[in-house]
Amino acid sequence: MKNSKNRIKTAIGMVVTAALLFGMTACGRKNGGTGEATPTETVTLTVSPTAAPTPGPTAEPTPEIEKNGDVVILFTSDVHCGVDQGFGYAGLAQIRDYLVSQGNEVILVDDGDNIQGEPLGTMTRGETPIDLMNRMGYSIAIPGNHEFDYGMKQFLSLAERAEFTYISCNFTYQGENVFQPYVIREMAGKKVAFVGVTTPKTLTSSSPSYFMDETGRFVYGFCQDATGEGVYNAVQKAVDDARGEGADCVVVMGHLGNEEECSPWTYAEVIANTSGIDVFLDGHSHDKDQVKVKDKEGRTVIRAACGTKLEGIGWCRIKADGTITAGLYSWNNSVAAPELLGIDNEMRKAVSEASDVLNKKLTETVATSSVELTINDPVEVDVNGKPIRMVRRAETNLGDLCADAYREQSGADIAIVNGGGIRVSIPAGDVTLQHILSVHPFGNTLCVIEVSGQTLLDALEWGARSVPGECGGFPQVSGITYEIHSYIDTPCSMDENEVFTGIKGERRVKNVLVNGQPVDPGKNYTLAGHSYMLLELGDGFSMFLGAELLQDRVKIDNQVLIDYITQSLGGKIGEAYADPFGDGRIKIVEKQ
Repeated sequence: MKNSKNRIKTAIGMVVTAALLFGMTACGRKNGGTGEATPTETVTLTVSPTAAPTPGPTAEPTPEIEKNGDVVILFTSDVHCGVDQGFGYAGLAQIRDYLVSQGNEVILVDDGDNIQGEPLGTMTRGETPIDLMNRMGYSIAIPGNHEFDYGMKQFLSLAERAEFTYISCNFTYQGENVFQPYVIREMAGKKVAFVGVTTPKTLTSSSPSYFMDETGRFVYGFCQDATGEGVYNAVQKAVDDARGEGADCVVVMGHLGNEEECSPWTYAEVIANTSGIDVFLDGHSHDKDQVKVKDKEGRTVIRAACGTKLEGIGWCRIKADGTITAGLYSWNNSVAAPELLGIDNEMRKAVSEASDVLNKKLTETVATSSVELTINDPVEVDVNGKPIRMVRRAETNLGDLCADAYREQSGADIAIVNGGGIRVSIPAGDVTLQHILSVHPFGNTLCVIEVSGQTLLDALEWGARSVPGECGGFPQVSGITYEIHSYIDTPCSMDENEVFTGIKGERRVKNVLVNGQPVDPGKNYTLAGHSYMLLELGDGFSMFLGAELLQDRVKIDNQVLIDYITQSLGGKIGEAYADPFGDGRIKIVEKQ
């Protein structure tokens, strides 16, 4: 068995790649900050290479391993519950144990967005991912924007459940830090400070109401302002305080990313406006870039990222002489490492056990429905006697339910959901989690944009272009009613990629009412939908590009539906959705 484990370790060493090694001597560099030190915890971290993973950062090493004086920080980001994908936690444990066996002191940290993105998180409201992080032996984590997707109360409860330390220098409640801005870990004779920073985009990329009190006033925040100075100052103070407490090296754990829409809080902007950072381990944008950035004083800072769903595992090595390098272990295979390499360790078993529990939960009844919620025509059948799909060419009661969920959960004026994203019917009777997850299997996320009435008219026209034929972009709607005069040829034009380019000729969409009032082409409305349609050109809806983004990827689509059914409807779907053809929001006019 021991030889088998050694072969597995060797195999991993052969297939992973360390991309872009960067070197600089940085340990011991002082920034000269003099602010009052924020209380932190200082612990000694060692991890056993042979024992099963244990919670927390203090498992004892086997005595026969000779230490080489190096510290290796292994970091993950944007795992999004993909614990059995890419390297998987089993592969991560194997890499960690191998590094420890080579005499390194190893610490495992996470840069946010760990607990949301798959049924494993959705079904347990983040509890199972936290439990697996405990088993994995994480030492430090920061909140990403999606850590809040189950509500503030639940996230703070999960932070208590965690046997690792959450940090963030800019996550505040009424102006005071919720978590410690930084922690110091003493390893290999060095004091390494970890500073956490979370993107202020969280306020719009999770539900804004989660950050408000009962009066609708924002009480939680992220040091946001138009200039970025609030975040820069928070990071600088944490760095200075850590240096003042004797830190030899400062590692920033960020959930900031590189996307233009995240400005002025991208990693590059934060580094450029601060000093004293040695290395910046970043997440949020799912990139895997390894770059060097100049700080405020012209010194070089390493910035490293590791992608999403454990496709990469980032590493940062602080050598005994103070040299810092960073890079990436990459897994580019469609089959996950634990399966392809036959890794059999305690984390493989833990993930398997969690999956078994999840499969049982999927069969649990979470609601009841007195009506069938359908995607099919209740009468018409094809030549083989099978139901004909209706959700891509006409209104259905399940389409109404899904659109209502988006509108109610977001507070928008209007909601649209593409018929192609509503996959299966829900039978009358007991409604299980599996039923709901099967309706929305793609993992799209709720967004809200502001659009003009004219843009809305163009979108409805584009969505109606194929009626009476099918179209995956046919919109199921909430908060709006309209007619489709199908005897009129579509006036929509498109490019070679079937992306909307304009309208010329008589429109077939007529008599559009928003909440009972005629749509005003010059008025702005808030529109809820999912990221695929509103942000990513899904189904060719180019008219939404450039719209002001009010809520960005707030929660996953099946979570939207689960919350609406279980919370807003109290777990009972009734007569409001009795008619399989819906409640008359979309009328098809076949003759002039």
